Amino acid sequence: MQDLLGRIARLDPSASLGLRVIACFDELIVGNVNTRALLAAAASLAGCAAGFGQSDPARVIRVGPKGELLPGQRPAPAAEASAPIAEGMVVWLEREGAALANDAIILERLALAVRIRHGRGPREVDNRRHLGILTDREASDEERLAAAGAIGLVASHRYRVVAAPLFAVWSGRPSGPEDVIGTRYGPIHALVIPETYDAFDASPSGIGAATTVVGLHHSFRTALVALRLSLPPAEPQVLADTYGGLVELLAEAGDDAWHHDAECLDAVARHAWGMETVDALVMTQSVREAARMLGIHHSTMQSRLDTIAATLGFNPIAGFGRSRLGIAYLQHRMRRSTVLDLPAPSMR
Repeated sequence: MQDLLGRIARLDPSASLGLRVIACFDELIVGNVNTRALLAAAASLAGCAAGFGQSDPARVIRVGPKGELLPGQRPAPAAEASAPIAEGMVVWLEREGAALANDAIILERLALAVRIRHGRGPREVDNRRHLGILTDREASDEERLAAAGAIGLVASHRYRVVAAPLFAVWSGRPSGPEDVIGTRYGPIHALVIPETYDAFDASPSGIGAATTVVGLHHSFRTALVALRLSLPPAEPQVLADTYGGLVELLAEAGDDAWHHDAECLDAVARHAWGMETVDALVMTQSVREAARMLGIHHSTMQSRLDTIAATLGFNPIAGFGRSRLGIAYLQHRMRRSTVLDLPAPSMR
């Protein structure tokens, strides 16, 4: 599929995006995700709300582009914006204005995926969203333990959550409970793996810290941080353990937390050499080693360091300055991450 995407992209970018839609829903079907998750994927791909309606029993689900449930009943959509699944069942896109080029294929694949989902018969997991409970920080320990048992996780074992966007490219995919979880960054493909696991490739992806089942909500948050720190193609997958407690601090702080050093680092980034120099400083042990890494003279490196220190207001290579620089550097990467943006058609 990925080879085909690459060939098609050079000939027809619109068709390439259409194939990406097909690949995305194929992954969701294989993962046996629930109806809400399928709608979340369609809404994210289309950039507008997606809905599912059923007459017997009466049921309507509407999901927004960020994966959020939308309230209320929606009247029957226009024929060109909907696709029947079976008698008494329909899916739709709530597009304002004219349909976009890939709306038809999104609807087609959504209808197929939902038909397969419901064709398997009623499943308790579709309503209970066990993995959603495990990744919800507001759930109680009792709810987490019940959800873990329902999907075969053992309370005394330790696991990690893998987080990836819906368009991630998987190779050697591990087995384990999975679902699509709505987050502030949009729908995220979440997969639970053991603490010790066989290597696999998923680009881009983040692997969270190891926890017991009652702490998987924390593992999920650290996996999201690790995902946003990934830098395909150089670093397509990031393990939270690589940055240890720094990732855990960032996961608990959230995006709304104000960080003075990260704000100052924005000024450093305005220099053409700014972030590559900061990167070298946090990855090495001395100014000379950083200069060798960048292939520049020691005096040039020292001049850059003086400018960085003056901008930040502290010495970034002495004492707690190194820790402050490291946290600011990671926050800067997260805030400017584009890893969750749908790849342009020409990239595949």
